Amino acid sequence: MQPDLSLEFLRVVEQAAIACAHTMGLGDGHQSDQAAVETMRQCLDTVPIDGTIVIGEGERDRAPMLFIGEKVGIAAKDPARAAGVPSVDIAVDPLEGTNLCATGAANAMAVLAASDRGGLLHAPDLYMEKLVVGPAAKGSVSLDAPVSANLRAIADSLDRAVEDLVVMVLDRPRHQALIEQIRATGARIRLISDGDLSAGIAAAVMGSGVHAVMGTGGAPEGVLTAAAMRCLNGEIFARLVVTEPAHEARCRAMGISDCRRVYTAADLASGENIIFAATGVTDGTLMKGVRFFGDGVRTSSLIMQSRPSRIRFIDTIHVQQTGMVKVRF
Repeated sequence: MQPDLSLEFLRVVEQAAIACAHTMGLGDGHQSDQAAVETMRQCLDTVPIDGTIVIGEGERDRAPMLFIGEKVGIAAKDPARAAGVPSVDIAVDPLEGTNLCATGAANAMAVLAASDRGGLLHAPDLYMEKLVVGPAAKGSVSLDAPVSANLRAIADSLDRAVEDLVVMVLDRPRHQALIEQIRATGARIRLISDGDLSAGIAAAVMGSGVHAVMGTGGAPEGVLTAAAMRCLNGEIFARLVVTEPAHEARCRAMGISDCRRVYTAADLASGENIIFAATGVTDGTLMKGVRFFGDGVRTSSLIMQSRPSRIRFIDTIHVQQTGMVKVRF
């Protein structure tokens, strides 16, 4: 996969973020999703790749989804131009935090991860237990260790007290016991309504004020988080939540035989060349949201690569009219 594809994927997430930002705060999550998906699909079809969606929205139906198995890129749009373009697997979340966008809350973003063919796990749309930490703690924690032991290990790796840690947890009834265990250690909790992907990225970025993410969330988001961890040198430990025969059947259909396996970032995103791209839709921990002004649009994005190892925060002004552009900070 060519390194300069990162700028192509940057363009894709920027345009998806701008499209759904027009719907921000209108209270219609379906409209927000539709704007993001349709724009992302259109932009992906202009990228010089033979792309396959491996993490998307399930099988095609009447909804405006980027579905698993869908072919995207120049090779799909114009087969005559397919010669020499790289084969790429793509994981997408056109709008991470649909409810956040619909209500105008923080941390909504457009997200995409890409890898060489076969480099991203085809994860079923199930829940997944997750533990996400930064580079310093990744060799010290375990998904099967008690919460208190993991928090002590994280604190020791950062040379601080457990009471100084901040743990992000999705605010869900299923996490009540986990929340009580974390609070019993003295660590602080930041409850979030949606968006555990953005939380996972924050946990691996020094200075974000977040030191770990714990709890269960979507498996597709787990693969996207793993792609980010590969670029950030952080770690995700994850295990599918399989509680009924239908879940097992879904795993087998996706080629997963061991439903109790604990995955790491290298298992979920195993490709040698990983590209992760995200653009903020609303203001968040790491990126500002889309800002509209008279002469154009301003976006804030995060682009990461595993090879070469590179992390870029990109601020872009999209000029829509001629004349002098007045930049507003």
